[in-house]
Amino acid sequence: MTTTTQRPHSDGHSVKHMPRSKLRVWIIGILCLIMLCFVMLASIMFGSAAMTVSEIWGTLSHKLGFMISPDFPAPSQLRQSILLELRIPRILMAAAVGAALAVAGVALQSVTHNDLAEPYLLGVSAGASTGAVTVLLFLSSSAIGLSGGAVVGALCSFGLLLFLLRGSGFASTRVVLTGVLVGQLFSAFTSLLLVARGDAENVRGVMFWLLGTLGSSRWDSFVIVAIVSIIAIVVLWSMARYFDALSFGDDTANSMGVPVNIVRAIALITVALLTAATVSAVGAIGFVGLIVPHAARLLVGPNHARLIPIAAIIGSNLLVITDAAARSVFSPQEIPVGVFTALIGVPIFFFLLKRGRRL
Repeated sequence: MTTTTQRPHSDGHSVKHMPRSKLRVWIIGILCLIMLCFVMLASIMFGSAAMTVSEIWGTLSHKLGFMISPDFPAPSQLRQSILLELRIPRILMAAAVGAALAVAGVALQSVTHNDLAEPYLLGVSAGASTGAVTVLLFLSSSAIGLSGGAVVGALCSFGLLLFLLRGSGFASTRVVLTGVLVGQLFSAFTSLLLVARGDAENVRGVMFWLLGTLGSSRWDSFVIVAIVSIIAIVVLWSMARYFDALSFGDDTANSMGVPVNIVRAIALITVALLTAATVSAVGAIGFVGLIVPHAARLLVGPNHARLIPIAAIIGSNLLVITDAAARSVFSPQEIPVGVFTALIGVPIFFFLLKRGRRL
């Protein structure tokens, strides 16, 4: 797949023209990690069933068997279950999904030479949703079954996207419009399946899930998402120098000895797997992969060896915070977290499109 030479990411400057102190990057990374720990601990207390510090400490101390004190009695079994079986896996899932979607956005923007690329906008999330819903309605509701169906759907949608974009040079406007087309097509397939196969109660539950919700997060689904995310992020991080070369365009990368087609194929398949894992667990959450890469570039520049880990941490922060807001703002009514990310992402998407970056 050959494309014309494109400008590098960010503001048109090459990596070597934008030096970033390693110390500064380390400080930013440590501060983001400290913030992540803080927001994860704070978000435990928010939700339809608010948790106090004494309840949290009492549950953890009694379960782990340390510093047991009459000042921190063990809460009721119901409160302990809310914390250990619902709240903690949900927060960990938010962190894992946020990191996965952010890194997926970084990789997509690199291999497509398009600052507007992200799994939701390119129809990958819609394809993964169709695959997961197909498995849910016709085969199994197990976490592994949903993940497998989502992988197949994501790969199908991505394959269709690449087929429609052949020979286009991955021009930004063409990529976005084609992605919207693919997303609408697979969304129509999902709606058709729900109408034809699901009853009213199932349809309502699936539609709520498709909007992107972390309410169904459990330890088994978190383990699958965490394993896939860690492996995929490490794979993409190991390709950082190739992504840096691709930022100069395919022709230049080829002249530097980069196997462009192989790199692009590995990156796209990895992104499809990341997207499938997240969609099968929490539904389609949009715009995280659009917002976070740009925020991370503003902090550490376009060097992907630095950009990918910082984007992962910022993505975790963003989704943990938005999930806490989603279950707290209209408590006890919970709002799908995908609604909040869309409210944040749509204005930013419009701003980027208006500026015409990389168009």
